[in-house]
Amino acid sequence: MSVPPDVLPAARRLAVDGGLDALRTGLGQLLGKPDARVYEGVFRWCESPAALPDAGIWLPADDPRVPDWLHPFGGDALVALIDDEYAAGVGIKRHDHFGHEVAVGTDERFRRRGLARRLVAQAARRITAEGMVATYLHDPRNTASAKVADAAGFPDLGWKILGVWP
Repeated sequence: MSVPPDVLPAARRLAVDGGLDALRTGLGQLLGKPDARVYEGVFRWCESPAALPDAGIWLPADDPRVPDWLHPFGGDALVALIDDEYAAGVGIKRHDHFGHEVAVGTDERFRRRGLARRLVAQAARRITAEGMVATYLHDPRNTASAKVADAAGFPDLGWKILGVWP
């Protein structure tokens, strides 16, 4: 678990005494953010991205064809264009030199074509080729995202993540 060192003993007690539910309920308070929302996600990583065909091109985040949701990632975004229009894209959250998280979104009009899984695998291949670990998070209830992760080479090994947002 990754929390500030001064919070670790109390967080550990919560988890040991009450399990994940207690930790989920009490984590915001422990971090001095009692009104924070605690998010639970499935944490995956990829050592061998799937050999799916590429689906996109790398564009600067400020390219006019790149949608707003991809701008905060900075750097380049991996985008699938259909008739020069955004269909799906991947942003990479560069947490540190070792782990880069893949985030994907597909325009509703272009879903169920395999674009997301192909883009995620393509991005993961780039990340691993650069010597880093590709990671992928999704809501446990998001079965579509889970299928994308599985198909792109990110197995579900049972790891969970709790995130805290103000």
